[in-house]
Amino acid sequence: MDKQQAQADLANEMTLREALRNKDVVRNEIIAGITGFFAISYIIIVNPLILKDAGIPTDLSVFATIFSSVIGCLVMAFWANAPIILTPGMGVNAFFTYTIVVNMGLSWQEALGIAAVASFVYMLIAFTKVATILSTAIPESLKSGITAGIGLFLVEIGLEKAGLIVAGKSSLIVLGDLTKPTPLLALFGLVLSLVLYIRKVKGNFFIAIIATSLLAFFFGVKDSDTPKVDLARLGQYHEILFKNDFSHWLSTPFILAAFSMTMILVFESMGLLQGLLPNQKKFKKTFEGSAVTTFFSGFLGTSPTVAAAESASGIESGGRTGLMALVAAVMFGLSLIFVPLLAYVPSAAIAPVIVITGAIMMAAIGNIKMTDFSEWFPAFLIIVLIPFTNSISTGLAFGFVCYPVMKLALGQGKSLTWPVYLLGGLFLLDLVFSALL
Repeated sequence: MDKQQAQADLANEMTLREALRNKDVVRNEIIAGITGFFAISYIIIVNPLILKDAGIPTDLSVFATIFSSVIGCLVMAFWANAPIILTPGMGVNAFFTYTIVVNMGLSWQEALGIAAVASFVYMLIAFTKVATILSTAIPESLKSGITAGIGLFLVEIGLEKAGLIVAGKSSLIVLGDLTKPTPLLALFGLVLSLVLYIRKVKGNFFIAIIATSLLAFFFGVKDSDTPKVDLARLGQYHEILFKNDFSHWLSTPFILAAFSMTMILVFESMGLLQGLLPNQKKFKKTFEGSAVTTFFSGFLGTSPTVAAAESASGIESGGRTGLMALVAAVMFGLSLIFVPLLAYVPSAAIAPVIVITGAIMMAAIGNIKMTDFSEWFPAFLIIVLIPFTNSISTGLAFGFVCYPVMKLALGQGKSLTWPVYLLGGLFLLDLVFSALL
C-alpha cells in the first residue's frame, strides 16, 4: 500500500474535527471541495432554467438552488462527515417540471407539495432499518453496474458540455464541430487534466480547470446562459418560499406522481451513494442526511436535492471527509455574490474533469462476473440505460426488474432474498406509473 492510499484510508476514518487538525488532509479536502464545486456549479444556472418551464421565476430559483445546496453540503459535513455534495438533482428536476407540471397540468406549487410528500416517505425509509435492509440486499453486480452506469452518464454529460458530441440528424449522437473554440478548449483541458492526473500531481483537476479557464478568458470564450442575479430580488424570495400546495393530496395524479418521485429519490440516492462513497460505513448517515435535505429543499422553492454525481470529481481529488462538503458549502455561499463570475469558468473547462471522473468510475465493470450472463446482463442494462435515457432511476428500474427474472429463468429463484423481489416489483410499478404519467 503506497503512502497516498494510506493517507486516504486514514482520512476515511477521521472525524471532521480531526481532519481540521491535519494540515495534509485539510489541503486535500479544500482542493477537493473547490474541484467538486466547479464540477457541479453548472447546476446554479441549469436548474433555474429548467424550473422556469414549470413557472418558477428564474432569478428567485437561483436563490433556492444555492440555499438548498448550502444546507445539503453543511448536513453532509456535520451530520454524515462524508465527501458528498448535495444539490437539486438533474433528472428529478426534469420529472418535476416536464412530467408533473407540463404533462400532468399541475401547478408548480402542487409539484412542490408532491416533492414534500415523497421526501417525507424518503425520510421514513432513511431513518429506519428499511434503508439498511434495502442497501445490503442489492447484489454486488448491480452495485458495480450502478457505479459504472453513473460513470458513463458523467462521460456523456462531460462530452456534451465540451461540445465534442452533439445531437445528430441521421443518428442520435455525432461528433461536434472541432473548428469551434469550445471543443478545442475542452480537448486542451482534457489533455492537461490527463497528464496531471496520471502523474499524480496534487490538485490536478483544480489546476486544469483554472488553466483552461484562463486560456478561455484570453481568447474570449465564455458561456452565454448565465442568469442575471440581482441581490435586491432577495427581498422577493418569499414569493416561492413555503408555497407547497397539498390541497389535492388525495387525487390520483398527486398520488401517482408522489409514488414515482419517491422511487426516484430513494433509489437514485441509494445508487449514487453506493457508487460514490469511498467509505461505505458512512452510507447510513449520508442517506439520512440526504433525506433531510431533500425534504427541506421543497419548502425552499426548488425541486428535490440528491447527491451530485460530480462529487466523484472531488473524491478523486482527495476528498474523504465532510470537510470537502464544508468547503463546497462555502463556495455555494460565495456564488450568491459571484454568480456572474462563473461565466469565466466555461463548460469547456469543467467538462474534461467530468469525463475523466466518469472513466474512473467505469472501472467498476471489472468487479462484475461477466462469465455469468444472469449477473452481467442486468448490470449491463443499468450501465447503458442510465446515459441513454438520461435518467438514473430508469436505468436502475430495468436492471432491478431484469435481475430476478434472469435468476428465475435459471431456476435460481430460491437463492434470492425477499428484498430483491420487492425491489424488482417496486421498480416494475414505477415503470408502469411513469408510462401512465
